[in-house]
Amino acid sequence: MERTPTGTSVGVDDPYEHTDRCDHLTDDGRCRLAVERPETDPEFARERRAEDYACLVSEAGVGWRDCPHFRSRANERECRRCGLDERRMAHSGERPLLEEHHLSYRAEGAEPSHEITVVLCRWCHAKVHGSWARIDDDVSPSAEALAEAEGRRSRERDELGFRRASECEREER
Repeated sequence: MERTPTGTSVGVDDPYEHTDRCDHLTDDGRCRLAVERPETDPEFARERRAEDYACLVSEAGVGWRDCPHFRSRANERECRRCGLDERRMAHSGERPLLEEHHLSYRAEGAEPSHEITVVLCRWCHAKVHGSWARIDDDVSPSAEALAEAEGRRSRERDELGFRRASECEREER
């Protein structure tokens, strides 16, 4: 199983199995990085321009791991492992329920590896790093995670609740 530089588990054998597409890939199959930021890698941008900016992976036999600029950062709003939904409280300093979990790390002395992340709730995140738990385990949210999410949901409902002005006046008296 893949590990961090400090030796903790990341919960997967192959990070590329947990990616859908590159963040630079446009809906029409072009490489956004080569189009919008050619100065990042001028030689790569020239190659892509010669191919009408087609994504390198669209070429036969080329996979995500073969692209020097592949990046897949999570943008889901639920835990990839247990399905817990994010409940963010506006104007609150509370710790988020969900965290970005890195699946890919740079080996010491190696070129930077691809950035591959998924979203995990903080409870699953701790289990994956602290044990042999895997990202693709079929699990339900922990009791503690559900209690925290429900507490936030209740506060959210209270904030959105409608009260008549006359009720507010009576409460002030």
